[in-house]
Amino acid sequence: MVDILHRWTGGFIGVLLTMMGLTGAILVHRRFWVMLPHAHDAQDQSTALLAATAQRLMQDGATRPNSIIFATKDFGLDLLAFKGAGGAYADQSGAIVTHWTSQWQRPELWLFDLHHHLLIGDAGERVVGVVGLLAIAFVVTGALLWWQTRKTFAFRLLPKRMSRPAIVRWHRDFGIVLAPLLLLSFVTGTLMAFRPFSAIMFGPGAPAAIAAARKMTPPRYVPAKQALPALDWAAMVRQARARFPEAEVRKLQMPMGKKGVIILRMRQPEEWLPDGRTLAWFDPADGRMIGTQDSRILPAQVRAENMLFPLHTAGVGGLAYRLLMTLSGVSLMLLGSLTTWTFWFKRPKRVAA
Repeated sequence: MVDILHRWTGGFIGVLLTMMGLTGAILVHRRFWVMLPHAHDAQDQSTALLAATAQRLMQDGATRPNSIIFATKDFGLDLLAFKGAGGAYADQSGAIVTHWTSQWQRPELWLFDLHHHLLIGDAGERVVGVVGLLAIAFVVTGALLWWQTRKTFAFRLLPKRMSRPAIVRWHRDFGIVLAPLLLLSFVTGTLMAFRPFSAIMFGPGAPAAIAAARKMTPPRYVPAKQALPALDWAAMVRQARARFPEAEVRKLQMPMGKKGVIILRMRQPEEWLPDGRTLAWFDPADGRMIGTQDSRILPAQVRAENMLFPLHTAGVGGLAYRLLMTLSGVSLMLLGSLTTWTFWFKRPKRVAA
């Protein structure tokens, strides 16, 4: 029964697993194959430069982006997001390097959307969450099936032949070796796409604790069609830096919807999350700081949840860990594609009685 469920489910979602493995392996290195001027500039986190850049990019309401993600240690450009699907890269002084009006103009953007949302928004993310749960079940049932034939174990990087028996045997033995790495990818990815799963991993109170940590000071009302007044964006950066002097400034976010606050995200030295979870909130009416959140004093469940994204995307661990997660993606692509092929095109022919 376990064998039938494992085989039939894999046959139907093998294509999705293949796509997720391939796109994941590519996206791990996305910062290094964006070939643009200043992409490999050294990161400058001086408060003066950050404040001047924020003021330059945000002061004009006609060209103001919805958010700025500042340069990192391995990517020297700021990422700007505008309404709709528009965006731009700017150097660290705020000068625009390139811009786009659709994500299809930037491969790193649509590949991420394909991997995370299947190009269909929130519905796609829910599908990815379900596929992740099934993938975890694949690892467990696959290990059970391998145990029954463990005495014939023979590790190969590729099948000995492209026949169905050889591929099935390779799938079983190759899969058990890569099982811990695949399980790491599946668990971290599923936890990000399917939030209720956190109750299983981090305890029953985890979803409520995570939601509470994301609540902010009640914002002032901002009419949807009213432009923000002239604000001192540079002063916001300086205030946040004074409150958290050791933190790396990561993202400046405009208010969302009719009600909202201006958010400056920062990353403490001990945080793994690339954009951090240390926050400063500003009143959109006058730019006054109205609240902060220090990631170092968040509940343990929330801090554990913040580690998922860098573990899944190889945002920590340097080149060695990136190569390890690349291996995970390539292995998933091979397992998924050959499984689909053998299930649909290499099935044994029925012999008449």
